[in-house]
Amino acid sequence: MDKTAGGWINGFVGVLIFSGSLPATRVAVMDLDPAFVTVARAATAGILGLALLLVFRQKRPERRDLLSLAIVALGVVVGFPLLTALALKHITSAHSIIFIGLLPLATAIFGVIRSGDRPKPAFWLFSCLGSALVAGFAATQGISVAPLGDMLMLAAIIVCGLGYAEGAKLSRKLGGWQVISWALVLSLPVMLALTLVTMPNSFAGVGEAAWIGLAYVSLFSMLIGFVFWYRGLAQGGIAAVGQLQLLQPFFGLGLAATLLHEQVSPAMIAVTAAVVLCVVGAKRYAR
Repeated sequence: MDKTAGGWINGFVGVLIFSGSLPATRVAVMDLDPAFVTVARAATAGILGLALLLVFRQKRPERRDLLSLAIVALGVVVGFPLLTALALKHITSAHSIIFIGLLPLATAIFGVIRSGDRPKPAFWLFSCLGSALVAGFAATQGISVAPLGDMLMLAAIIVCGLGYAEGAKLSRKLGGWQVISWALVLSLPVMLALTLVTMPNSFAGVGEAAWIGLAYVSLFSMLIGFVFWYRGLAQGGIAAVGQLQLLQPFFGLGLAATLLHEQVSPAMIAVTAAVVLCVVGAKRYAR
């Protein structure tokens, strides 16, 4: 298997795993405070990441890598989880998933800025068209209902795109699982302290579903998914493989409808389908 094909396969697996993140977060914040969910998932994943680094005796990153690791930590360990958790207090997971269609464009832009990717002009046409479809849907369907939730989701997309691009760049040097593990370890002391501070006085009212949701975002969304995702971006190119995120709404909407019994409107499906068509054109001109 060549490097490019491996990148697309790893990226696809990562997208599948991430597709459950927003529905799982939605379930978790129904009974748990968004701030606690954010720091608890990072602390749990950080402990697991530290264990992996110790077991496999990984070399410490160089001092010049610390800034990149800090950007990854702020983007995907803290920023995206916190902003989406806060957003899901105001909007449904089905609605929030539509915004994921903006992630490929954000990732591609930061890929150009941070990694020197140079997609062809036609790539930007298809990528912008897909993002415009998503933004247009949000403007007509969501902003009048929950503007705060939508703004939080937009902010989450920006910081996540930066974290993805920076992590992919660094994973070419350190390796995919090593990057996310070191980023988690870097933020672990603060996350552990904040977990204790934000921990509720009692867990009596927390249902089993909330614990399952927290476990999923801690293990899969915060650690395992990034192992595949960063490897895929590094192998196949940030802009190219990043377009696979346009498939995430399909999987996420299915999970929201199946597991949470949320309404998935025909408009949501139509927008998602149109956006996926854009990824086909963007992939062709990514390099």
